[in-house]
Formats: sequence, C-alpha cells, structure tokens
Amino acid sequence: MNTSAPPFVHLRLHSEYSITDSIVRIDAAVSRARAERMPALAITDLGNLFGAVKFFKEAGGGGIQPIIGCDVWIENDKNRDQPSRLLLLCRDQAGYLNLCRLLSRAFRENTWRGRAELNRQWLSRAANPMATDGLIALSGAALGDIGQALLQADAARARSLAAGWAVDFPDTFYIELQRIQGDGRDTAEALVNGSVQLASALDLPVVATHPVQFMDKDDFKAHEARVCIARGEVLGDKCRSRDFTADQYFKSSAEMCALFADIPEALQNAVEISRRCHFDSILNKPQLPNFPTPNGESIESYFRIAATAGL
Repeated sequence: MNTSAPPFVHLRLHSEYSITDSIVRIDAAVSRARAERMPALAITDLGNLFGAVKFFKEAGGGGIQPIIGCDVWIENDKNRDQPSRLLLLCRDQAGYLNLCRLLSRAFRENTWRGRAELNRQWLSRAANPMATDGLIALSGAALGDIGQALLQADAARARSLAAGWAVDFPDTFYIELQRIQGDGRDTAEALVNGSVQLASALDLPVVATHPVQFMDKDDFKAHEARVCIARGEVLGDKCRSRDFTADQYFKSSAEMCALFADIPEALQNAVEISRRCHFDSILNKPQLPNFPTPNGESIESYFRIAATAGL
C-alpha cells in the first residue's frame, strides 16, 4: 500500500438517527475519525437521511470530509418479510438529489411493516437512464442480495445479481467485504472468499467496510438495550433476536488494516471511494421551494397580499 495515503476510511456507519439500531452520536464519530487521522467519514443511516445536515456541519467544522449515504432496504418481491440491503453513497449533488427522490418515493409508495423499501426497478437505468446518476453502490455484504445468494450456495444467482447491479451502477458498483467477529459469524470468511472470487470473475472492485453501530466495545450492552426498546423486547430474554455483536464498534485504522491485510485493494478502495465523493452540499443553506405566484408578483408582494386578505 502507498504509505503516504490514509490507510482506511469508514464508509458504513449508523448514527443515533437510525432510530432503532445505533447509539453513535455524530459529534463522537467525527471526533474519533479526526483522532484516527481519517480524511473522510460516511454517515449511512438505515433508510433515512435525518442526520445529514447535522453531520455535514459537524464534519466540515472538524476538518473531516463528510460523505452522505444511506443503508437502504431493497424489496424482495418473492418474500416481503426478507428484504435485502444496499449501501448508497452520494458522489455529488446529483446523487444526493437522486437519493432524496428514491427515499421519498419509498416512504410514499412502498412501506412494509414500517420499512420504506426501494423497488429494484427504480434503480434500473434501462427504465430511467439517470436513475443512479451521482451514486456509488456497495453490495451490502451478508445482508445484500448477492451475499444472501452466496450464503445459500447459489453462485449462478449471485453472479446474475452482481452483473445486474454493475449495469445499473456503471463503474460505481463495489462488492462489499466484512469480517465481523463473534456470535455465530463462522460463515463470514466463506462469504469473503466467495465474494472475492465473484468480483474477480466479473472484474468488479471490492471494498472493505465495517458496520459501526456504537463507538466502543463497552457500549455493546447499551446498544442492545436501545435495540430491545425499539423492538419491544426484553434484554434478558434468551429467545430474543440478536442481530448484532460486540465487534461492531468504531474500529481504528490499524485494526481495519490488520483485518484486511490479505486484501489490501479492499482497504485502498475504501479510501478511493471517499475521494470520488465531492459533494459541495446545499445542506448548509436554507432551501425554499420555487413557489410560483398567481400574477408573477415577487414573493414579498404576494405574501403581503395574502396576509392582508387573511386579515
């Protein structure tokens, strides 16, 4: 690896704005990234952009390049109770506006059991040539449709899915690799190997990520309490669902480099993706709609007319 380049950038982080599954405060995440000398950091809350404005201001003020993204649900038309996931990152303003449109449409038209899900066809460039402009897509690792197919030993389906995503995200689709330790994740290494082989076969890039849900290992119990509250479960219930492990803390650059020492290009691509994202945000300025007035008056004049009529 180039020793002058930053070793790693976190591209997958849920903040407290994910509502149900994270206790990461934005200011704490930015401070940690700065302490780790990471030049950039992404916020990728689950199914929403609620924290984008606060994150953009906090990161910019802290000398960290903010990357706006979202961990989105992808509808499974065969079984609505088993959606997959895809990570979308904004390369530029066009990508941000595209992501806003997609999420807004999901909330308006396609919610299921409280989830706002994207229909796969909404991301098809055949249906809409500009559907994915300005966006970078990461495959979702074990929670993505490709990862799920590989875990089911369905290599043909995984290849077909990956090829489809590559068409809809030309030169901006990455196979996502994760190594999460603990609690029955023994299949993780087999998935990494299968994902690397698939990426090689299709000439697709790989990228290393780590799903950050809390800041430090000691925060795991507090995180689990947050999840139980959101799900209406009891912390001490041995039968409750356990979707997270104590390993999902904000790992240091050194830890991530050690974790993926055998796949250095996956680390390099995390940094490269951060460089591809140049979003001079409109988020730091008030955005008022372009409101047409009935007779072409100025907004100020029409306000006065409407206020007077109301009085």
